[in-house]
Amino acid sequence: MVSLDLLINAVVAGLLLGGFYAAVSLGITISFGMLDIANIAQPAFILLGSYAAYLFNQGFGIDPILVGIVMLPVFYLIGMAVYRLYYYSFEMRGDQAIQGLAFFFGLLFVGEVSLVLIFGVDYRFVEAGYIGPSIKFGILDLPLRMLIPCLVSLLMIGALQLYLSRSFLGRAILAVSQDPLALQLMAASPTRIKQAAFGISIATCSLAGAFLIIIQPVEPSIGRDYIGRIFAICVLGGMTSFPGMLAAALLLGIVESITATFYGPSWAPAVAFGFLLVTLAARPSGLMGR
Repeated sequence: MVSLDLLINAVVAGLLLGGFYAAVSLGITISFGMLDIANIAQPAFILLGSYAAYLFNQGFGIDPILVGIVMLPVFYLIGMAVYRLYYYSFEMRGDQAIQGLAFFFGLLFVGEVSLVLIFGVDYRFVEAGYIGPSIKFGILDLPLRMLIPCLVSLLMIGALQLYLSRSFLGRAILAVSQDPLALQLMAASPTRIKQAAFGISIATCSLAGAFLIIIQPVEPSIGRDYIGRIFAICVLGGMTSFPGMLAAALLLGIVESITATFYGPSWAPAVAFGFLLVTLAARPSGLMGR
């Protein structure tokens, strides 16, 4: 018989895990969903954020989330530089399909090998006062190492949603994903707007990487585990919708958590992706797609 206490805790743990999944999927929702750029190197940038948090945490004792916030402008500039290279090498010549995909695969490979050469293959972790303790509410057990990244992730998603809906650049980013020609007629450069949007998508990796190393120790190849998940969440959420992406991430987290709790962790990815296929079969446009 299924224990009700165990089921409730599994659902709550899934919600916290889903909040983290939303953070790592946010950048892909912008780059892949809005800009149609299949940046499969996104996990490499997330790991770069993890190792940046590790270096400053171990060297200076700075909180990893604070490191993630401070590093946002640096990652934004890295993203802009990567898009410039991608644009002049592939997009401007109309080769953004297969060649562009190979470009990002190369970035993923180079990033992973570089981290191995610098840090080795040992697992790295950070230290913070909230990594060990938990908060108990009756039968609920909320580990702070999951709760705090989840809450900060929701704040980041909410702030970015507000920025995209209220600012001129945000509206231009939404417009370039729908009708670049109309944007040109309004004397706005789609290339510069896409460059800024791609910079924002990489900037989210700074915080997402900090969340990752708070939740679990990291090593250079761990990013591969998230490639399928982040694209699946983006597609399931409806490609361009932040609320849809968040709902998809929470659902995937709950499905994985319940499966891991009652049937073992090895079944969690298979059941989660099976759930994705069934959902897309019933609603091909995603949860909140148009």
